[in-house]
Amino acid sequence: MNAHEIRHTLQDEFRHTLRKPFMRAVRDYALVQPGDRIAVCISGGKDSMLLALLLQDLQHTVDFTLCFLAMDPGYTPEGRAQLEQNAARLALPLEIFRTDVLRIAGRHAAGHPCFLCAKMRRGYLYAEAQKRGCSKIALGHHYDDAIETVLMGLLYGGQVQAMLPRLAARHYPGMELIRPLYLVRERAVQAWADGCGLSFLPCACPAKALQSDTKRAAVKALIARLAAENPQIEANILNAVKNVDTAKLLGWRDDTGAHSFLDRFR
Repeated sequence: MNAHEIRHTLQDEFRHTLRKPFMRAVRDYALVQPGDRIAVCISGGKDSMLLALLLQDLQHTVDFTLCFLAMDPGYTPEGRAQLEQNAARLALPLEIFRTDVLRIAGRHAAGHPCFLCAKMRRGYLYAEAQKRGCSKIALGHHYDDAIETVLMGLLYGGQVQAMLPRLAARHYPGMELIRPLYLVRERAVQAWADGCGLSFLPCACPAKALQSDTKRAAVKALIARLAAENPQIEANILNAVKNVDTAKLLGWRDDTGAHSFLDRFR
């Protein structure tokens, strides 16, 4: 398929599984406004490439501007070439900037590089987006990422928190992070990639070679097993962080600090 044919699939066979949930997230969470200038962060994987095409499609009905940023965190020459080839095939005017994120994260946090790697990536992307006059960065996290994050935090982090579809940047005033694929299922993205004959850059994260990377895989497998028995499980995980009963929490944190349910008895 050429770029035009691939884009047309989003209006045709993948309209209900990709375009509709994308549009619903944009509407329900007020992610894109007229006049916005948004940096679409392209990792080289299927999710961010799809996000770029869907946001371009949205420009037909909403007046906003896009730029397409890709950070090369230390790809092999073959990986860099595949990123550039896919961007060319999809007719995306990609701007690539180079960093040493993979090397630095692998050296300073060899056992658990994910947190440092994600923090550094986010910082670079915000900075590069600001240089280009953008007020938002768009990431390709989807529904499955969101529900897995809820359970990851609960089981391994000892906290209840959600991956938000919209987030104000703490250290970059005036900047926001948005996740327009928030309601899109991972299996739908994979079906689109397969249907279009697209092959994307695999994750280059050093954690992929470590046992620590099995935590998210274990959570993914757990959700799949539970959902096989009860299809409502996946929706319930996300609903759990939408319907929090604050009167029945042992404790919570906000901008004023940590609180306990015992505060109500003092």
